[in-house]
Amino acid sequence: MFNTLSDRLTSTFKNLRAKGRLSEADIDATIREIRRALLDADVAVPVVREFTGTVRERALSAEVSGALNPAQQVVKIVNEELVGILGGESRGLRFAKNPPTVIMLAGLQGAGKTTLAGKLALHLREQGHTPLLVAADLQRPNAVTQLSVVGERAAVPVFAPHPGNQSGVEVDDVIGDPVAVARDGLEAARQRQHDVVIVDTAGRLGLDSVLMQQAADIRDAVSPDEILFVIDAMIGQDAVATAKAFEEGVDFTGVVLTKLDGDARGGAALSVTGVTGRPILFASTGEKLTDFEAFHPDRMASRILDMGDVLTLIEQAEKAFDAEQAAKMAEKLESGQDFTLADFLVQMQQMKNMGSMKKMLGMLPGMGQMREALENFDEREVDRIEAIIRSMTPAERENPKIINGSRRARIARGSGRTTADVNQLLERFAGAQKMMRQMGQGGGMPGMPGMGNLPGMGGKKSRGRQAPQRKVKGKSGNPAKRAAQERAAAARAAGELPPSAPNGSSFGVGRGADQAPQTPDDLQLPPGFEKLLGR
Repeated sequence: MFNTLSDRLTSTFKNLRAKGRLSEADIDATIREIRRALLDADVAVPVVREFTGTVRERALSAEVSGALNPAQQVVKIVNEELVGILGGESRGLRFAKNPPTVIMLAGLQGAGKTTLAGKLALHLREQGHTPLLVAADLQRPNAVTQLSVVGERAAVPVFAPHPGNQSGVEVDDVIGDPVAVARDGLEAARQRQHDVVIVDTAGRLGLDSVLMQQAADIRDAVSPDEILFVIDAMIGQDAVATAKAFEEGVDFTGVVLTKLDGDARGGAALSVTGVTGRPILFASTGEKLTDFEAFHPDRMASRILDMGDVLTLIEQAEKAFDAEQAAKMAEKLESGQDFTLADFLVQMQQMKNMGSMKKMLGMLPGMGQMREALENFDEREVDRIEAIIRSMTPAERENPKIINGSRRARIARGSGRTTADVNQLLERFAGAQKMMRQMGQGGGMPGMPGMGNLPGMGGKKSRGRQAPQRKVKGKSGNPAKRAAQERAAAARAAGELPPSAPNGSSFGVGRGADQAPQTPDDLQLPPGFEKLLGR
């Protein structure tokens, strides 16, 4: 979503870091580039004007002029101001003291409210809540049916007493009473002991008085604790007008951004909070129900500035990885057992549970410089590797050394791959096995020899020259000559040969071990030098 904006800002700061001291002209040029980058990203003009004005004022203050590294200080200021226009601190849902907590979704048609209702319900169910979905959108064709399907996938019950519009044609007249459905849904939640009620309301292709009045009536009927304004992150400059209209008509308490996985410029995310003052609570990052996360302004600012989002990556890993399986793996490595292909398969399956590999790699700091490689990353490569490992016998997974040429050909046929693919996987696994062995011995995280590029990245492996091994001083690399040296050393130690010249003697000539070094008294000094020696 923010790739273009991130590239522009990163390029601007790269030019800034090349300068030791910053003049006012340097800062003005940087602010000008930031302004252009934000406007190109469809950020609202008032937000851009306020943002760049604050950054310029702080950049010209003693905060930067007295800094040890002025360029890094400017980057820090931009990061802090980005966090500010994204809402400052992250905020979660506010739950009612006396359940059920009522959450009402509002927004234009096509923003993704119905799918988001299922994502939010699944998110709350995983946190231990018992949500209930209420189908109050009776105008959009098959909206009730869609919510029922989404609720079934999320394993969350749906209250849908009215079938809604089944004609398949958009109508202007109200079908049924959405206000009554919302009110009855709240009562049903109380009777069935649900602690959260999520009300899905109707939308329109554009702003009109009928939409706002219906949303206001539902709000008055159920008295929601949270009114979430669902907005498409790809909407662009229209985000400001739409947000202001819903703020005046419904008075929402929070914002949810959808379609953050798109390739639009992303100005809506940087405009809504700055214009309305309402925080962004959640972000939808894909089509799956699990592609949903809490919105953290500081983490989003780090992503925009190509600083990565390691905290979110860790949280996703904690959800996907089995703690018991990880403990078994750690115990196995500590006991000195080898990392096997069966363990490798388990690790790959847990990584797949985390979601898209592209998204995970994109959360690492500095990955913006490898965007082309990330775009060429083939997600199916992980499935191909899994197919190769599953084509092996249990004995071959436990001991890959027994995989000879005929076995490799059989594995290649069984997985639908080539023998070269099998060879490449075994080569990469050998490097991973060596790394795991060193980690088990307390060697920390070494390099990953033999791993080459990431799976799916494509390209050839690096063929750089290896550093030459340092020879031991005094020993020849020739085996015959080295054996002769060892025999001479043994004879010298037994007294059969005279001792070798001491280290540092000129031309190999020096005193023996039984000879005492020369003293100043032994030297023949010119007349007058005795005074210098204190004689």
